Amino acid sequence: MKRSFILPALLGGLAFGGAAWAGDVASVSKADNAWILVCATLVMLMSIPGLALFYGGLVRTKNMLSILMQVFVIFALITVLWVVYGYSLAFTEGGDFYGAFDKLFLQGVTPDSLGGTFSKGVYIAEFTFVAFQGAFAAITAVLVVGAFAERARFSAVLLFIALWFSFAYLPMAHMVWYWAGPDAYVDADAAEAATRTAGFLFQKGALDFAGGTVVHINAAVAGLVGSMVIGKRIGFGRESMAPHSLTFTMIGASLLWIGWFGFNAGSGLEANGGAGLAMVNTWMATACATLSWMSVEWMLKGKPSMLGAASGAVAGLVAVTPAAGFVGVAGAAVIGLLAGVVCLWGVNGLKRMLGADDALDVFGVHGVGGILGALLTGVFCDPALGGSGVYDYVTNAVGEYDMAAQVVSQLWGVAVAVVWSGVVSLAVYKLVDKLIGLRVPEEEEREGLDITSHGETAYHY
Repeated sequence: MKRSFILPALLGGLAFGGAAWAGDVASVSKADNAWILVCATLVMLMSIPGLALFYGGLVRTKNMLSILMQVFVIFALITVLWVVYGYSLAFTEGGDFYGAFDKLFLQGVTPDSLGGTFSKGVYIAEFTFVAFQGAFAAITAVLVVGAFAERARFSAVLLFIALWFSFAYLPMAHMVWYWAGPDAYVDADAAEAATRTAGFLFQKGALDFAGGTVVHINAAVAGLVGSMVIGKRIGFGRESMAPHSLTFTMIGASLLWIGWFGFNAGSGLEANGGAGLAMVNTWMATACATLSWMSVEWMLKGKPSMLGAASGAVAGLVAVTPAAGFVGVAGAAVIGLLAGVVCLWGVNGLKRMLGADDALDVFGVHGVGGILGALLTGVFCDPALGGSGVYDYVTNAVGEYDMAAQVVSQLWGVAVAVVWSGVVSLAVYKLVDKLIGLRVPEEEEREGLDITSHGETAYHY
């Protein structure tokens, strides 16, 4: 059987967003539709207020409102861009890297439009899929800003995000998640033809259940490049830049953990046992990463920290994201345990090696965790290790699993995400810097961006 039409087992990844292959009798599954509407809301909760509070607590007092403002406004900006052209370019049939302009301003999407799931003949409303995927686009964009927090010009951040969304996020989403849907796979010839219309990395067989490449590696590379291009904060390495409120950070991490159940458990697009598996895997991996990060830090520093526990939780969430619907619970536990330790190294040893002022450790957690999770997906998806294997929609059965071949496919996904986001990000930063300047003046940075950029303060004493 050719790998080109052996597809992810039922749970897939976020792949099919187009309107239906359905006939006149097709209709929305109300249970699945309701579930994905709830999940879309949970993913939106991850950005505002979840990530906003997580990031806000990690910066200094004088920059609290600036990071809240960036997250809040970027969420609004990406929402608009997603509806205007983003959804169309990501989730319509076009080329290997982009869709088409058929659905600008959601043209042709109506309350009766259907979107496929990962079971033949099962549909949700296309509007529901639009909202769910738009929430993913928004949180990916807001993740980036943590890397260059406390020194970037607000207008430059918005311009960069708009361009990066257009030339990095949308093609990555199309490459990984666009396919014709299960109903197109009626026989071997039809499967071959349908797969040729899918995104580039989907054709390569890369598995990404909920965004290890599209969301986390993509955003992390953009953030790392930004931290290098913009430069280190004034006083970095000499002055204390400790988080001003670990209380807010803990609340934000908790909201992320809860919201992530929508992020991962919703990514199968159905309210079934697969959603339950993804939820338990997300729950378990996050708990394991929390404990492993905290334990190793405790051994190294003599005390367990709230910051370490919260960071470990996010590392586990990131690492299990590409694997959540493909692996067994034991596999998710191993991914979580490894993520806590490897990402702890990412924000300490690797960060020193890179020499970048990645202010809120976007690459150390999201980049390192995303890469780890993407590669381990290829390992623990193996049915012999409790995974789901891959599903052949032509024979309607799980096919034979080739771990080595799948890991190679995962490497394709990781490599393309790193290179694509890196090249696009560098070009866009340079362009924005020439147009309006990336960094605030030194005196404004010293005073704090809350007052100098927004004329407000987070706290009144």
